Amino acid sequence: MRVLLVEDDALLGDGIRAGLAQIGFAVDWVKDGREAELAVSDQSYDAVILDLGLPRLPGLDVLRRARAAKNPVPILILTARDTVPDRIAGLDAGADDYLVKPFDLGELQARLRALLRRAVGQGETVIEQGALRLDPIGHSVHFNGRPVELSAREFAVLQELLRYPGRVLSKPILEEKIYGWGDEIDSNAIEVYVHHLRRKLDPKLIRTVRGVGYMLVKAAP
Repeated sequence: MRVLLVEDDALLGDGIRAGLAQIGFAVDWVKDGREAELAVSDQSYDAVILDLGLPRLPGLDVLRRARAAKNPVPILILTARDTVPDRIAGLDAGADDYLVKPFDLGELQARLRALLRRAVGQGETVIEQGALRLDPIGHSVHFNGRPVELSAREFAVLQELLRYPGRVLSKPILEEKIYGWGDEIDSNAIEVYVHHLRRKLDPKLIRTVRGVGYMLVKAAP
């Protein structure tokens, strides 16, 4: 899953990016409101973490312009402004959630997961499809009741396929979801991850739709 982080504090931003990357998020990080506005309008993100006190363009203006442009991306406001009127203003402007600094990284991760579940209509924390069970919080996968050890990128590819059951995801879409800006992408990286997933889970679990992409096939329980 790909997230845009908008935070001008270098130390805090680096910590958030590292913490989200550890649990499999691809994170693009910008440090001012103008860059944020361009990124939100030009790129496709699963969620945005948005600070309000930004240089060049206030975060609240970034939020309002995104909603005025009918951009439905889930947006979580991250700010030191903790008064009730500030929270009301942010939520009324179109934010989906609000987290006040200082905060615990675990809470930010949990709120982000909740936003993403709501965005795709998944109420449950654990994603299950047939014999396959994926737990985003515990970062674990079970197949036919047995634990399966996956790398962070393998996990990310599988999670994307599980989020859209029955839908074919192209190689560029998967690359966009699991890599952030500046990440080096080998030309056959997605093919390699899919090969590993088939080997570790079931050779028939992921179907290749020639010339289009990959689709997860429901495994019988």
